[in-house]
Amino acid sequence: MQDPTNDDARLALDLALTIRHDGHGGVADDLTDPAGLTTWAQAHVAPGFVAGDAELAAVRELRAAIRALFARAVRPAAPSPADAARLMPVPDAVNLLNTVAARTPTIPLLHWAEDAQPVVEHRAADGADDLTAVLARAAIAFLAGPDRERLRACHAPRCVRYFIKEHPRQEWCKPACGNRARVARHHERHRKPADSLGE
Repeated sequence: MQDPTNDDARLALDLALTIRHDGHGGVADDLTDPAGLTTWAQAHVAPGFVAGDAELAAVRELRAAIRALFARAVRPAAPSPADAARLMPVPDAVNLLNTVAARTPTIPLLHWAEDAQPVVEHRAADGADDLTAVLARAAIAFLAGPDRERLRACHAPRCVRYFIKEHPRQEWCKPACGNRARVARHHERHRKPADSLGE
């Protein structure tokens, strides 16, 4: 397993996005069982990883901490509606993140090619890394890095995603959410005059 660098610090965002809109007005969770975590981890972090119940519970708890810290990062805006009523307290989330990140000691390795700037790679000291430690370190890198300032919660109808704001006028995580928000505003504007006529 790799250790997070600036290039893959968005792994924390990818983990947070395993909670998403299900397409039918509800919330879907990609990590409901070990098979879901296995599929996600193999695609994002560790190709040979196979999850069990203990790994699933640990990653879900870590994801709750990350989403709580994302909710703090987007203040004063509202958090994702999926989290608004059940956020882990921020001190608990920070403590969990730090504790999990420290599970596997890492060592820095310097790489310095002839025509390039020096680069530091972090590797597990014993050669084997804990999935939750990798994810926690990715979250720390993300929250302490420049992307945190551009983190937003999408507030389109039924959306529960966090996203990185890519341009100044971006309001939603993807165009489909923008379309849903515009349609909802249109219906709201046209419903109010009809409601007032009936009074």
